[in-house]
Amino acid sequence: MQINHLGDARLSPNLPQRGNNFFLEISYANRSIAKPARAAQLMKLNSEHQIKLSQLRILLAVAKSGSFSEAALHLEMSQSAVSNAIASLEATLGVELFCRGRHGASPTPIGIQMIAHAHQMQDVLTAMMRDAHSARSLQGGQVRISSFRSVSTHILPSLIAQFYQQYPQIPVSVLEHFDDLSIAEDLRKGRADIGFVERTLSDEFDTWELMRDEYVVLLPAHMGKLEMGKLEKIGVSLSWEQLSAYPLIMGPEEFDRHIYAHCALYGKALQVAYYLKEDSTIVSMVAQGLGATIIPRLAAEPIPASVQVCNLPVPLFRMIRVAVLANALQIPAVFAFLDLLKQQCQEGKFGAISA
Repeated sequence: MQINHLGDARLSPNLPQRGNNFFLEISYANRSIAKPARAAQLMKLNSEHQIKLSQLRILLAVAKSGSFSEAALHLEMSQSAVSNAIASLEATLGVELFCRGRHGASPTPIGIQMIAHAHQMQDVLTAMMRDAHSARSLQGGQVRISSFRSVSTHILPSLIAQFYQQYPQIPVSVLEHFDDLSIAEDLRKGRADIGFVERTLSDEFDTWELMRDEYVVLLPAHMGKLEMGKLEKIGVSLSWEQLSAYPLIMGPEEFDRHIYAHCALYGKALQVAYYLKEDSTIVSMVAQGLGATIIPRLAAEPIPASVQVCNLPVPLFRMIRVAVLANALQIPAVFAFLDLLKQQCQEGKFGAISA
């Protein structure tokens, strides 16, 4: 092949040979450079082959024994199968891994590097098998939960503590979000195994009810005493007229739309003075006398002593549900956590929370 000054190439009719290796003659700027065609042939095969785990196993066996025949004996394979595997691996990598001779096979400099990489890959595969076995046998794995603050604060701590008593070797992680869509996305993207949501999700998820959490009205103490005729009994119901008289501190409508819809159903529009996302901030502002709020009882906890708790004129509950991705292949650790959750639910540990 000849290359002109513009980089064009054409086949040369004279291709010298040495043994089984062809040499290419390249003319460039009146100089000739001879290079073996074997390397080019090996690289050409690179895209046609992929490294196999069996090849790495044979590579390590040859490196350890220093002989193709001894490696074949150790692996209970024919010597030709070992030779073919190494040759195929060399073709894939485009380099020679061993120097063959009467005294056996010794790794080339690049072969030494490849053998070191093969050892690392073998260690990774061993770790993969070990971790997979642990996960299958409840000796490992992990449980990943995606939830909102109420559940993370008041439900999960005791549940996780009981789980750790039975399975101390299985870690549990918790992601917190403000909305069900983010929790569903965690499940969908594989960032979580179990989700806690308020609403029924699409058919790609399996959900079931865990508990009901009643919405309550929180009033600053001075509002309860002065404006409502010394109302002091916790759990008393307000009328719609009394409720509409207070400036409200609420979550954004996209988060609390069912509260707004519930009130609208009875012809009552909420007079919202502040919109906030964080439940604890809302409760603190109520405690400071800045207004009242309608909030799930569990989200309000712990309720300051200076805050009056009342019921809505017509009760409203939010449903707290457990969600998992339908038809997902869960590991035993996740099933064990779900079993504990269902057991406590059946024992009535998660009954309705009301004022």
